[in-house]
Amino acid sequence: MTATAFWTVAYIHLVAAMSPGPSFVVSVRTAVSEGFPTAAALALGYGIGAVLWASVAMAGLALLFELVPGLFFALKLGGGAFLLFLGVTLWRQADAPLPDASDQTPKGPSAAIWLGFATFVANPKTAVFFGAIFIGLVPESAPLPVLAALVTVIFLNETLWYIAVARLFSLPRARAVFIRAKPWLDRVFGTLLAAFGLKIALT
Repeated sequence: MTATAFWTVAYIHLVAAMSPGPSFVVSVRTAVSEGFPTAAALALGYGIGAVLWASVAMAGLALLFELVPGLFFALKLGGGAFLLFLGVTLWRQADAPLPDASDQTPKGPSAAIWLGFATFVANPKTAVFFGAIFIGLVPESAPLPVLAALVTVIFLNETLWYIAVARLFSLPRARAVFIRAKPWLDRVFGTLLAAFGLKIALT
C-alpha cells in the first residue's frame, strides 16, 4: 500500500468525521450540559466505535451486508430506533432547566464511553462507508502492520476531532448561550437525532 493511498484514506475519514451527524449533536449536547471530561470520554467512545466498524469492514462485513440484506436491514432498524429514542428524550427534557455545572454530578467516564460507542455503532452505514474506502483504496495484499496503523489513524481522527468539539462547547460562553436558548435548541437537536434515526432506518 502506497503512502499516498494510506493518507488518502485518512483524509477521507477525517472529512467524514467532521461532517455533522448524530455524533456531533450528542457531543455538543454532552459538552454543554455535562462538561469537558464527560464529553471527552464520549469522544473516546466514538473512537472505539470507529475502530470496530473499520475492523469489521476490513473483515468483509460490507460484503456480508450485500449477501445477507436482512442483516443490514435489522441493524438499520436497531440503530434508527436508538437514535429516535435519544431524540425523543431530548424533546421531553427541553423545558427542564440545565443543572449548574458546579452542582451537577456528570455521568461517569465508562457510561459516557458507552454512550459514545452506542451512538456511533447505531449507524451501520458507517461500516459500508469504511468498506467502500477499503475496497477502493486498500489493496488486499496490505500487510497487517499497515492495516493496524490505518485503524489507529482512524481512531485518532474520530477521537481528537470530538475532543476538540467537546472543548469548544464546554467553554463558559458556549454554556451561557446554550442555557438561554436551551428549550428550542433541545428541540432542534432532538428533531435532528430523530431525523437521523428515521433516515438510517428507512433508506
